[in-house]
Amino acid sequence: MADNAEHIPSYVTEGQEFNRDTNYIDDRILNDPNAQWPVEPGRYRLVAARACPWANRTIIVRRLLGLEDAISIGMPGPTHDARSWTFDLDQGGVDPVLGIERLQQAFFARYPDYPRGITVPAIVDVPTGVVVTNDFPQITEDFSTQWTDYHRDGAPNLWPEESRDEMAKVMRHIYTEINNGVYRCGFAGSQDAYEAAFDRLFNALDIVEDRLSRSRFLMGETITEADVRLFTTLVRFDPVYFGHFKCNRQPLTSFENLWGYARDLYQTPGFGDTVDFEQIKQHYYIVHRDVNPTQIVPKGPDLSGWLSDHGRDAKFGGSPFGDGSAPGPVKDGEEVAFAHTAAAWEK
Repeated sequence: MADNAEHIPSYVTEGQEFNRDTNYIDDRILNDPNAQWPVEPGRYRLVAARACPWANRTIIVRRLLGLEDAISIGMPGPTHDARSWTFDLDQGGVDPVLGIERLQQAFFARYPDYPRGITVPAIVDVPTGVVVTNDFPQITEDFSTQWTDYHRDGAPNLWPEESRDEMAKVMRHIYTEINNGVYRCGFAGSQDAYEAAFDRLFNALDIVEDRLSRSRFLMGETITEADVRLFTTLVRFDPVYFGHFKCNRQPLTSFENLWGYARDLYQTPGFGDTVDFEQIKQHYYIVHRDVNPTQIVPKGPDLSGWLSDHGRDAKFGGSPFGDGSAPGPVKDGEEVAFAHTAAAWEK
């Protein structure tokens, strides 16, 4: 992380509530040979840091659908400065496919005066080295709907036609009140803004807790995109949001249904095997220096409970993949280090 104050990102605006900039590059990769960005296996590279919840979504969906061979992945390290995510985990600090040190270079290759934050996930066109999109909700939807020719056998239907209208409402609630709600707490610039955000967040969690008392997954008996979107916040809740973002009415482990549901997903291939708890903690506690000036990363919490019996299969039935099947082993080179998993906490 750079010591130069110019390169230290700032997240809290004194006296104000947090408002996320949602203006992304909204180009799409389409299953149309005449599109500006047509679906082509091997042409695009997903840049997705494990630490980031928005990027973690794309890693999960790519794995669930079996798109690893069609869309390569580059993984920046867990920390960044105000300029960009960097490929500091790769040999020589350079992405081996794109040949760049910073994701910023792909954005500037397309927009030399790009005025916004350099965010992950992003998809880069390998032949030209330019960014295509960083519109994270559209990226995962398009993985499901535009890349169908390259889905693995047994891939789940994450966007079932019969429940899309209701799913859209559920996902909108999850995004505004929970996914973004934790940030609204953590980056609040006043006591009043924080307390209002806190109440909104836990009201939303209580609503979802109740919903999950009646079905195994958000939309019923099988997983959908809605579950992916909720999971990436839940898996970060106790390690970072509870303490670092002051979302501390209660930990995730004290919610009967949310905690059981989160464990159910964590133990499902494609979910927990994408989660790097150590990188998650390093990102939040080191990067957010205006929230945590010491940059000290906590050793806890104890993560061994993530592998305990959740009982939701016996209670509700159903199957994560419905008539499909679980993905196979994690692709070589994409494994999470064992020391960074919940299994490492098992006694």
